[in-house]
Amino acid sequence: MKYLQRLGKSLMLPVACLPAAGILMGIGYWIDPNVMSGLGTPSALSFFLVKAGGALIDNMAILFAIGVAIGMADDNDGTAALAGIVSWLMIQQILSPAVVGSLKGIDVSEVNAAFSKINNQAIGILSGLIGATCYNRFKNTKLPDALAFFSGKRSVAIVTALVSIVASLILFFIWPIVYSALVAFGESIIGLGPIGAGIYGFFNRLLIPLGLHHALNSVFWFDVAGINDLFKFWGTVDGAVYGQTGMYMSGFFPVMMFGLPAAALAMYQTAKPGKKKNAYGLLFAAALCSFFTGVTEPLEFAFMFLAPGLYLIHAVLTGISLAVTALLPVRSGFWFSAGFVDWLLSMKAPMAENPLFMLPLGLVYGLIYYVVFRFAIVKFNFKTPGREDDDELDMDESKVTLANNDFTQIATIILEGLGGKENVTSVDNCITRLRLEIKDYTKVSEKKIKSAGVAGVIRPGKTSVQVIVGPQVQFVADEFKKLCK
Repeated sequence: MKYLQRLGKSLMLPVACLPAAGILMGIGYWIDPNVMSGLGTPSALSFFLVKAGGALIDNMAILFAIGVAIGMADDNDGTAALAGIVSWLMIQQILSPAVVGSLKGIDVSEVNAAFSKINNQAIGILSGLIGATCYNRFKNTKLPDALAFFSGKRSVAIVTALVSIVASLILFFIWPIVYSALVAFGESIIGLGPIGAGIYGFFNRLLIPLGLHHALNSVFWFDVAGINDLFKFWGTVDGAVYGQTGMYMSGFFPVMMFGLPAAALAMYQTAKPGKKKNAYGLLFAAALCSFFTGVTEPLEFAFMFLAPGLYLIHAVLTGISLAVTALLPVRSGFWFSAGFVDWLLSMKAPMAENPLFMLPLGLVYGLIYYVVFRFAIVKFNFKTPGREDDDELDMDESKVTLANNDFTQIATIILEGLGGKENVTSVDNCITRLRLEIKDYTKVSEKKIKSAGVAGVIRPGKTSVQVIVGPQVQFVADEFKKLCK
């Protein structure tokens, strides 16, 4: 669980830049719906905004590769980020349809559709983990004099490339099997009606961390098994049935427009007093992005690894939403995602049914999300944003100030209080705290550490120490890392 929480924290860096990108896309779609549907000629401004936001949203995987690599590296060194990119590029190229077709001796058109979906968040996270692991293990590698140039951190990228080749070979066999199995699973639940829609909604959310939700989406939204829900809803193809078409899209609107923003409110209100200000920035922007555009990843990735149990609850609630809306005489659809912009535009679609009913339904579902999330967070002590720590101090850490600005001196005193650099195994920091892993807790002197002028010292475990520095923690952490080298 500790490893997952660290992974979740490492995703905060790339996730933080996604809400603004999603909102830019939403504004672009709002200005001119032609950008969304691909029909007609879009205006230059809307096209510009959509492309600007899409630069980040469409490349979420590589952002995750960089963020995870840095966050999971022992010292957050930039070399780990380079390794993460190397891994991502290797996997993307080796498993591209063109290369796969060449390896199998078949035409690109015959390559399994799974390989066209290899650019996803799960592969980004995997690449970041490969890069960070290779960095942590090989950053101090010493080679013979003839190869001395490639010693140390320069060896990391080379090792990462080799490991990524092995990972690609494993994915070469596993990825299409899993992808095809999910497509077959989706086809098997088509005849279950509203229950099938609920099952689809549940697995749609559950598979997002693995990047495999595209397999299920293709069955229900496109013409893989004859449903083609998306295109039939908008009237671009024949075969739509009023009151039925759109059932695999409608249930996402109460979740994305109301449920997740309400969940964000619950997470904010249950954050620790000293962490609320920091949690607010991320949660508010992510909630707005979810409501306005239907881009949910900034909010979902903010808690899916920090609190996997809570994400499971979210998946269940999504499934229930799709089942309920499939039973009710209400249909809305989307070109992009189930946000406010798409809902408004879909009111004019030929298969839209009582779209205004989505508002009271969404408000009820938002209340359900809020109550369930708040209860679960408090009951099970889920480590959502603002609750990641085992806090023993009740203070607003964002207002903590140091006694002086000699960051080198402060870092030196803290290091001495920890028993020297030989006793420190890992250095990290959040927004206000220096987070450290140590070998021998008996060598730690809290009195010495506090003499540096810090606000407090917390010891969550025998090998963990957290020093409350305040907003200037990054400067202290940088000096601390220099002293540990």
